[in-house]
Amino acid sequence: MADPKRASLTLDFERPIVELEEKILALQESARGTDLDVTEDVARLRARVDKLGREIYSSLDPWQRVQLARHPRRPTALDYIERIFDDFKELHGDRAFRDDPAIVGGAARLGDRWFLVLGHQKGRDTRSNVHRNFGMPHPEGYRKALRLMQLAAKFGRPVVTFVDTPGAYPGVGAEERGQAEAIARNLREMARLPVPILVFVTGEGGSGGALALAVGDRVYMLENSIYSVISPEGCAAILWKDASKAKEAARSMRITAAEVNRLGVIDGVLEEPLGGAHRDPDGAAEVVRRKILDAVAELEDLPENQLLDDRLQKFLNIGVIESA
Repeated sequence: MADPKRASLTLDFERPIVELEEKILALQESARGTDLDVTEDVARLRARVDKLGREIYSSLDPWQRVQLARHPRRPTALDYIERIFDDFKELHGDRAFRDDPAIVGGAARLGDRWFLVLGHQKGRDTRSNVHRNFGMPHPEGYRKALRLMQLAAKFGRPVVTFVDTPGAYPGVGAEERGQAEAIARNLREMARLPVPILVFVTGEGGSGGALALAVGDRVYMLENSIYSVISPEGCAAILWKDASKAKEAARSMRITAAEVNRLGVIDGVLEEPLGGAHRDPDGAAEVVRRKILDAVAELEDLPENQLLDDRLQKFLNIGVIESA
């Protein structure tokens, strides 16, 4: 029998794959407790799933990538931290106002190295999303992140950040407490933090709310993540006064990982397991884990001056200035 909850979380273009997978489960269930051998039938159906999956996921349009980046089952920062690191010790609060659950962070170990890990944190359901403010940090969240990054600098620990936010929270209270200043301060301080910084855009990389955790020596995007100055809906509302044209906006904005990589804004695209990270969180985490180890090995022995100069030049070289 089909799982109604799973069906409600299935994107339209994924339905043919899910239907085949449900056939496999039904076939295996019908053979359980009998002498019926369904091995060949299951293998044949799985081959069809694999072929269909490669056809579908290799030809996704930008709006479909947006849908995958926002998938409710997509791994969160805590999902990655749990799968990649050991001995994670979460730290709380900005020492000025309060703790912000939309950003999580703390010390964690990977092999024999200790890191400071940070990330935007979304929820899984309505209750947890309300608690996490749908991954949209207040200024105290960014101040917490900065406090932890300064702690990493004090003890010489590399920093790893997981970026996944629609953007910084734009509420009146957040603005009154200095949202813009908190983001700007993070940009400045990350640019001169004297330890390696690795950034992974795992879902939505929305505007300054994302960039406040994304000034790094290496910036990577997962294959089905997005990175943009504004959401497709916001862009459509501004340009055409019609948020329903978000699909058209997504095509024009060049926000997918492949397009952002071609623009030279990031350092690489990490291939996700077939079907996306939400279908295989363990596989996605393993891809990120390997990249963390490779990247930190490249950076950890660089002299501080070279590390900071390279980081600055990396961002100064983004974009083209045309004279009149």
